[in-house]
Amino acid sequence: MLQGLAEPQSSPVGANACRALVIDLEGALLRSDLLHEAFFSDVGRSFARLRARRPSNGAALLEALSDANIDYGRLPYDPEALNLVLAGRAQGRKVYLAFTRFRAHAEAIASHLGFDGVVASSDVTADGHKGALPLELDSFERVGGRVGRREINWRIWLNALRVYQYAKNSLVFVPALTSHQMSPAAWGSALLAFLAFSACASGAYLLNDLIDLAADRRHPGKVHRAIASGDLPISRALIAIPVLWLGSIAAALAISTPFLAALGAYLATTIAYSLLLKKKMLVDIVTLAGLYTIRIVGGSVAVGVTLSEWLLMFSFFIFTSLALIKRYGELMMCRGEGLSDPTNRDYKVGDAEIIGALAASSGMNAVIVFSLYASSTTVMQMYSRPWMLWLVNPLLLYWISRALLAAHRRMMSDDPIIYTFTDSGSRIAIAAIMCIVLAAI
Repeated sequence: MLQGLAEPQSSPVGANACRALVIDLEGALLRSDLLHEAFFSDVGRSFARLRARRPSNGAALLEALSDANIDYGRLPYDPEALNLVLAGRAQGRKVYLAFTRFRAHAEAIASHLGFDGVVASSDVTADGHKGALPLELDSFERVGGRVGRREINWRIWLNALRVYQYAKNSLVFVPALTSHQMSPAAWGSALLAFLAFSACASGAYLLNDLIDLAADRRHPGKVHRAIASGDLPISRALIAIPVLWLGSIAAALAISTPFLAALGAYLATTIAYSLLLKKKMLVDIVTLAGLYTIRIVGGSVAVGVTLSEWLLMFSFFIFTSLALIKRYGELMMCRGEGLSDPTNRDYKVGDAEIIGALAASSGMNAVIVFSLYASSTTVMQMYSRPWMLWLVNPLLLYWISRALLAAHRRMMSDDPIIYTFTDSGSRIAIAAIMCIVLAAI
């Protein structure tokens, strides 16, 4: 049953044919909020517009966003509401769109979807009779509320928070493993650090999805993300972001103040990346590699061990390679789908070959660094069977090369680390590396 200001009454087609159909824009047709859509259609431009006009009240804010560049063809419309429009058209009924604000945007949406016109919500009543606004017909049927409304269940939240990306936060356990800290206290601190980074990252993912809203809706895969698809209202995301960040800060304080500083550096870098750095060529790569490395630094601080310079050098090269593979995979996907150059990245599809070459060279540098580490005096002191670490090199070469080939073949739809956890060959290689390192201790 439709829920709204006035539920359609069961009546013959002929009776309905003489009644106009009025559908609310916000709350029925649009699975989002038009104010939020106007603001996040281009965050940078919205901030600049608000700075220039300095709106002092709600009306001034609406005026400042009235000319926002919204892609009306990619808004998250409710399928059942669209079906009502088609059914009304098939019955020969006039179909109007009711709006409460942003008349210009409402008219553009109505024109795009083939409505007969728009009416102000204040000019129509909920009981099916004419209000103050004259209509072409004597009566109308109004549909409000969320038509076919979907509940925001736990699966939608898992998608929005990108819980599957928490695999990257397992890097906080690396310092405890490489320093041979196997005590319950050390791994307990590492686990709390994992939770802190996960909550912080989820808030950052929501922020990034809001900033990238327009670009995600043009992407064949990212269009299914919770916010881009309209499954999760923007208002809920705006509430969840500070809640997640406050939770991560509380977890960080339970560990130590230095760890809070490391988490703060991660959050600040993530925000800078979402707002600006990801749009800078190669700067985004260095930033992503830095974010991976900060996780390892945070893990060492949480466990209370000194971070090895060998681990830092290896981390920088391996994570730079993975960040380049991620970008290479995106460019290859654009090429395969026949898409234009990414609008939210400073890369062109033609850059794919050089990005792939940089990814391979950085990965090989990581293998060289590990080889130098395996032959160093540090290894002789820390491992009872140091010769076993040489077995790691071919596995590293295999893993990096496999990830690069997967990106080249457009088989990598997400982050390379997430791909590692889903690809059987990569899982076997990483598991073998971990077994070798443990056996060498």
